[in-house]
Amino acid sequence: MKLVTDPNDNSNHSQIKSFLQVISDDFLMLTRLHAKEPDADFLELLVEYEFPSTMALNLVSEEGKKANQFMQRVIEMMPEQFDDEYLDTLAADFADIYLNHSLQASPLESVWIDEEKLTCQESMFQVRAWYESYGLKAENWRIRPDDDLVLQLQFISHLFSISESIKELEDIARFMDEHLLRWLGQFTSRVVHRSATPYYAGIALLTGAYCEELRDLIATITNLPRPSAEEIEERMKSNSVSQEVTMSYMPGIGPAV
Repeated sequence: MKLVTDPNDNSNHSQIKSFLQVISDDFLMLTRLHAKEPDADFLELLVEYEFPSTMALNLVSEEGKKANQFMQRVIEMMPEQFDDEYLDTLAADFADIYLNHSLQASPLESVWIDEEKLTCQESMFQVRAWYESYGLKAENWRIRPDDDLVLQLQFISHLFSISESIKELEDIARFMDEHLLRWLGQFTSRVVHRSATPYYAGIALLTGAYCEELRDLIATITNLPRPSAEEIEERMKSNSVSQEVTMSYMPGIGPAV
């Protein structure tokens, strides 16, 4: 399938823009799920809206269906009242994954890509260059480095929100290929097998499946096949970025205009 836009067809343009916006909204939800531990109000919203069935992209792959079903069961099995003990358990699991790295499931791309498994390596500068090309900067790279999962998800949401045509999906696909999808599968697997709660295992599964299926959908829509992992690695060898670590403040949990 290949979508072709007619510049004189306003209804077609409206449909495309609507599609791009709802995918942007999906990524904002994924961002929120990874950005901080949930409070009772947020969990109540997930239950009320029967998350993840309210996600705009209906996952149809085998992995996508499994991830959806798993997360649905997590939501369905939540207690009627979210007491302090339940919230503290989720907060502790969040800290183990995203803050103290006791699960060795780092949300930073550099740790997975760098040969020495160090933070703030070349991947961070490459991602930073992407942000800067769109006039964006991380709020505080010392607290949340540019290559953090949360910032990458938020950046993709931003790209969808400002896109006007199918052609612009090519840039989104390139960012996903060169960065997020090079390591997200490893992060997902580590969280699924080591997290203490089904809640964060479900979030990891859903995020991984969603991003993979969306990337396949982009390939179908644009009629441009996904490059292999080997092709991506070869491409990245020539994309070396060297930069001073200087960033200015920008409000929000991640990249913003």
